[in-house]
Amino acid sequence: MAGEPLGLIAGNGRFPFLAAAGARRAGRKVVALALREEAAPELEREVDELHWISIGQLGRGIEILQRAGAREAVMAGQVQHRQIFSDIVPDLKLLGVLARVAFRNTDSLIGAVADALSREGITLLASVAFLEDQLAQPGSMTRRRPDAEEQRDVAYGETVARALASMDLGQTAVVKGRAAVALEAMEGTDEVIRRAGRIAGPGTSVVKVSKPKQDMRFDVPVVGEGTLDAMREAGARVLAIDAARTLLIDRPAFLERADLDRVAVIGLDPVRAVEADA
Repeated sequence: MAGEPLGLIAGNGRFPFLAAAGARRAGRKVVALALREEAAPELEREVDELHWISIGQLGRGIEILQRAGAREAVMAGQVQHRQIFSDIVPDLKLLGVLARVAFRNTDSLIGAVADALSREGITLLASVAFLEDQLAQPGSMTRRRPDAEEQRDVAYGETVARALASMDLGQTAVVKGRAAVALEAMEGTDEVIRRAGRIAGPGTSVVKVSKPKQDMRFDVPVVGEGTLDAMREAGARVLAIDAARTLLIDRPAFLERADLDRVAVIGLDPVRAVEADA
């Protein structure tokens, strides 16, 4: 569908910029719905059209995309948990969506929004549809590779992290000496890494996996410069992430920085990630 308008529902961070650049490289006209509570004004320079909407203005967003002729859209960028559940002022369209949601968690809400877009003729694509070159690859991605002890920690950490993710509680486990030092909850990846550093000191390994049945339309595992900042503070030496399912923000720069920090970054077998969905 090269040349057709693409809707971009933009939250905060670098992700929307990368998504816009990838879509334009693919020949798509990018019509951005910039969430007023989250998106950066600089995004306007990277898209063909930019329209500011509040998080609760689902109806207006749909109207804008329909007028632009966008039959496909992507979501990119973080929306803070408190913005979704505390500060939102829903319009009539979103109120109708909320009435259909059985569980008031982020996945249920955004999944219902995706269904509403579909009913209006707008298909929500995977957030990384135009960013295959930014995804983690299988195996080692850095000059330094995990040593034998670190490999054992990663293997154990993957087991723990997948169990955690299967309960939809978090996706990151930090391990040292084949002991789980810290498990992610609502604080996010970077903060659980720092917490592990305070508990166990340097030498930890960080394992971040995708959830079973991860909905890549709106819930993509992401690591970036902030992750490496947290690892440096904590003295963490290894980062293991699901290949083909994890976005490395500005991947070339991310891996260059990891090499400078002597951090080993490896992509876990995507086949195991898929099997976890079965």
